[in-house]
Amino acid sequence: MEEKALPRNELLKMVFTRVALFFPVMALFFFLPAGTFAYWQAWIYLAILFIPMVFVLNYLLKNNPKLLERRMRMREKEQAQKKIVKFSSFFLLLAYIVPGFDFRWGWSHVPLALVVTSFILVLFGYYLVFLVFRENTYTSRIIEVEQGQKVTSSGPYAIVRHPMYIGAILMYLFSPLALGSWWAFIPGAMIIPTIVFRILNEEKILQRDLPGYIEYMQKVKYRLLPGIW
Repeated sequence: MEEKALPRNELLKMVFTRVALFFPVMALFFFLPAGTFAYWQAWIYLAILFIPMVFVLNYLLKNNPKLLERRMRMREKEQAQKKIVKFSSFFLLLAYIVPGFDFRWGWSHVPLALVVTSFILVLFGYYLVFLVFRENTYTSRIIEVEQGQKVTSSGPYAIVRHPMYIGAILMYLFSPLALGSWWAFIPGAMIIPTIVFRILNEEKILQRDLPGYIEYMQKVKYRLLPGIW
């Protein structure tokens, strides 16, 4: 039997709480190390994250509240995934904190054109994630297979097996450059090995627990980059 959905009021409360915490926490990461609110890259970055987030959350509330509930789950069930999350959290935290210090002390001089390009790529990554949300209702934040879940092989899943991770890589990889920091790009780049290890473990779980996934792997050969991997 499929897990019972949360009552709408509880889901709304959960979503509102997360969104209400998101902006001040992210702002703290940027402006406290920077020592000033005159960090223009951070303001634009927050707008790029926050404004689309509101629209996506509203879309999911209206069209797919069950997926939104899945996205609210945070605790991994698989031990290997727990280790991967712990490993990646340190580097992702650095990728968001270092830019503020970089701005304060002027360590980096990222060209304006690259900053703007990075903003566009972060936004495009967000858009790719949204396309995955529209195509696959089982895109939980954690690695799990639910009873009755079916393999999704349409849309971007007809091209690569893990299209959402392409969006995630674009977002995390180019966030430091969008924030004007070369130094933060170093920990930010750790998203690539993190995603690789996550995918390799995730596919073991999907082959074990999701009927039809092995056949899907034979049909769609590549995980992230067509013709490469």
